[in-house]
Parts: sequence; C-alpha cells; structure tokens
Amino acid sequence: MKKNKSVIIWLFSGCLLIFLMVVIGGITRLTDSGLSMSSWKLIGSAPPISIDEWTEAFNIYKTTPEGKVNSQYILNDFKNIYFWEYLHRMMGRLLGLVFLIPFIYFLITKKLTNKLIIQSSVLLLMGASQGLIGWWMVKSGLVDRPDVSHYRLAIHLTTAFLTCSYTLWIALSLVIPSTIKGFRRIFNQLLFLLILVLAQIVYGAFIAGLKSGRIYNTWPKMGEEWMPEAVFLDPGSGAQFIHRTLAILILGFILYIWKTSTKLVNSKIHIIGLGSLLLIVLSQTVLGIFTLLMGAPIVLALTHQILAFFLLMSLVFCLFIFKEA
Repeated sequence: MKKNKSVIIWLFSGCLLIFLMVVIGGITRLTDSGLSMSSWKLIGSAPPISIDEWTEAFNIYKTTPEGKVNSQYILNDFKNIYFWEYLHRMMGRLLGLVFLIPFIYFLITKKLTNKLIIQSSVLLLMGASQGLIGWWMVKSGLVDRPDVSHYRLAIHLTTAFLTCSYTLWIALSLVIPSTIKGFRRIFNQLLFLLILVLAQIVYGAFIAGLKSGRIYNTWPKMGEEWMPEAVFLDPGSGAQFIHRTLAILILGFILYIWKTSTKLVNSKIHIIGLGSLLLIVLSQTVLGIFTLLMGAPIVLALTHQILAFFLLMSLVFCLFIFKEA
C-alpha cells in the first residue's frame, strides 16, 4: 500500500470529484439549468462578463425551446441557471485534468503496473466519453423540445456512476490486496443486486427526465389504485411504478442477503460492508417515500440521488470484499 500511496490518493481523489460532479449535476437538473448554455467548447468557454455578453447569451437562450417556455425569465434568472451549468462543465474539465495529468506523470515515473496502465486508460476513455455523452444529452433539448431526452439523461447519469464504481474498484485493489475465499454464493447474490440497483438508477433518471416525481404523490398506492391504467399509457407514470416496485424488491433482497449472510461471516470488514449496505438501503427507501409524498422538492430529490450514489459505492465495496480472487 505504501508503494502505491500516490496512486491510491489519485484514484480516491477521482472518486471524490466524480461525487461532486454528480451533486452539481443533480442541482443543475433540478433547477432546470442544463440547457442554459447552448454551445459546447472543449477549450475556452469563459463565462460572460460584461452586460453585453450576458445579454447576448440570454438572447441565444431565449431562442431555444426551453427559453421560449421560460419567456418570463429576466436576466438575473438566466444568470442563476447559467451558473450551475457552467460550474458543472468546468468541474468536468477539472476532473479530466485530475485524471490525465497524474496518469502521464505516473507513466513517466513508472509507478503503474501494466495492469494499472490498462485500467487507467479505460478510466480515461470512460471520462472522455462522459463529456461527449453530456453534450449529446444537452443537444436533445435544443432542437424541438424544452427538456433533454430522459433516455440520454439516464445514460449520462449511469455512466457517471459506473465510472466512479470502476475507479473505486481499482483503488480497493491497491488498498485491500487479498480477500477471503468461500463466499461465492454471497458474491453472486450481490452481483444480482447490482443489476437491480443499476436498473433502479436508470429508472430514477427516467423519473427525473420526465418529471414524474411530481405525480401520484401518495404511498403505498398510486392515487387510489395499486396500478392505475396510466401506468400502461403514460411513460412518466410507468417509470414511477417500476421505480416503486424495484425499491421494494431491492429492500427485500437486501434483507434476505443480510439475514442469510451474517450467519456465515465473522470478519469485521464483511460485517461492516453488509451493515453499511443495509443501512443505506433502509435510509434510501424512507427518503424516497418522503420525497414522493412531498412532491420531489429540490433538497430531498438531491439527497435521494446522493444516497443512490453511496448505495452503489457500498455495493461495489461489498462485491470487492466478497470476490473469490
């Protein structure tokens, strides 16, 4: 571990920055700020400074589909939403530099094994792809609709989560070099749980993109019914129904894993891993219900997304410590 200390710090720093990107991205989405910048430049992109520059940027925004919907906006309103999208894009550039510059340094100083070189290269590719996916997502809201495609939003969010998951996995391999064997069944259960959680993240993004967290603000029923007809007719209602159903499945499966696995493990790291997973899922379930009942206010909706991030990271940690080799 001491030998790889600088590489470990680099990888965990990347995880932290991706987390901040997810938080800022959540605020950007919840404040409808994502379409305030209608152009994309890899280099440059200085923010407007003078009143003339702000007016020009605002006039461009007013020609977009979202700008026409928000025709009541004044310049100060535009500045507020512009801030979050600009910060999100600059954080993306910072993240790219944090990954790229140390990677080059570690290559030159031969601090990376061949395996780490391959893994780090994959991370750089995932990061670069994330930037392109982000712009591809934004473009979907600049043509003929005032919102981005919920499919593209889901891809953008999920790839960010996966990039951080892979970064964490690589870092853990340097911090926890060996694992205890004999937990193949638990590992397979956690792997299936991973599929459920990723599906839940995708449908959470669908709900965000379709703004369907503001409908059927009742629980456990959707209005007066368990499964209203709108589930089959309206994409937003259908996404909310599946999101609700997956939440119950995930909670039940976690409780099953906890009940059956804690009888088999006695090492502190495994107990902590499973306990953290259970605690986060319980908290996320309760928070999700309150977020729905209150009509998805920004603070609760953002916290719900943050907990989803920690849920996935805790699951990655559990998968790592229960893997066979």
